[in-house]
Amino acid sequence: MLQKKKFVVLLICAVSFVVFNNFLFNWAMEAAHLGGSILCSRLTPDLKPKHTNVAFLKTHKTASSTMQNILFRFAEFNNLTMALPKPNCGHQFCYPHFFSTEFVHPQTQQPNMIANHMRFNESALQNLMSNTTIYITILREPASMFESLFTYYSNISEAFRRVPNGSLEAFLADPLRYYRPGEDNAMYARNTLTFDLGGDKDRPASDAAYAQAFVAKVERVFSLVMISEYFDESLVLLRHLLSWDLEDILYVKLNMRAESSKKSLSPGLPEKIRDWNSIDARLYDYFNASLWVKLSELGLDFVANEVNLLRHAQERLLKNCSGGQLPASEIKNKELHPWQPSENVSIVGYDLPSNISQEAKERCLRYIMPEVPYTTKLLHSHLMRSTKT
Repeated sequence: MLQKKKFVVLLICAVSFVVFNNFLFNWAMEAAHLGGSILCSRLTPDLKPKHTNVAFLKTHKTASSTMQNILFRFAEFNNLTMALPKPNCGHQFCYPHFFSTEFVHPQTQQPNMIANHMRFNESALQNLMSNTTIYITILREPASMFESLFTYYSNISEAFRRVPNGSLEAFLADPLRYYRPGEDNAMYARNTLTFDLGGDKDRPASDAAYAQAFVAKVERVFSLVMISEYFDESLVLLRHLLSWDLEDILYVKLNMRAESSKKSLSPGLPEKIRDWNSIDARLYDYFNASLWVKLSELGLDFVANEVNLLRHAQERLLKNCSGGQLPASEIKNKELHPWQPSENVSIVGYDLPSNISQEAKERCLRYIMPEVPYTTKLLHSHLMRSTKT
């Protein structure tokens, strides 16, 4: 009887996936071999409706573009309003200024979601968003994150530009020789996570009380602090926090550097990076530990099963929606060209297969579209919607 019930649930699940995405049908059936009832957990009547009011504080170089794409797709698929920046702010909310409601495009006021780069301002966001909004953000291990920042913003941050031969080792040997706290783009060169979250990036490492209070504030505001190194596990927590389906958290990795643009850290550098970014390090250590407490509460075996399902679906999605990662020069569709910060950094992207239907292309496009064109697309959709009302 139990097996028959499980089969019926899986059959319903498979049909629902066909409606959502034809190319995921086979994966839905495979779920039976991987604890498939998890896949359809939202079909049971006792679960809450999907939560649709979400504020995502998009941090830098933390896989946040991938997370943003998940939210963009969810908003578009469910006809929700995504708060978007005014044209004079570009595709960010006039970062690095503290967020203000004045930065929001008037046609996207009273939003369900917000996900573009900003510097966090709790009171301004509370004035904009519903009081049922769930706040989430994402952090990354400080050493790997700083290497990424140093490479990505090597021609943008004045602190990094001053370093002879673009040497990370030279910068970390004497950061204050190159770093100026108040100059443009200084936020990329020290405690970037702290700055994005609205904190004081230049508070001395000796001020443990400030760091402790700042961590406590972040914990009070954000219902979930995701960890980049455990992105899939974080998504499982997000799915249960928001009562979403597994297909809602499917993704393709975006805004990634080519392997040739990544640098390995020599011995001793990770410690120097953590010392220089001491508040970021404290944030990461605390919320990495708290993530695993939450995962343990959900059940590590249960989480592993869902992660397995998610990764199988992701493999199929990538196979059906692209031929793999490509350098920008090889991407034929200009709309899919990822932004390149400099000629020394290669950001890879994707191109659509030519042998899939137009309907599939439209679905796939949402998964692989970079942040800037997707922001423009959503704004156009909101403007078109407003003209019809």
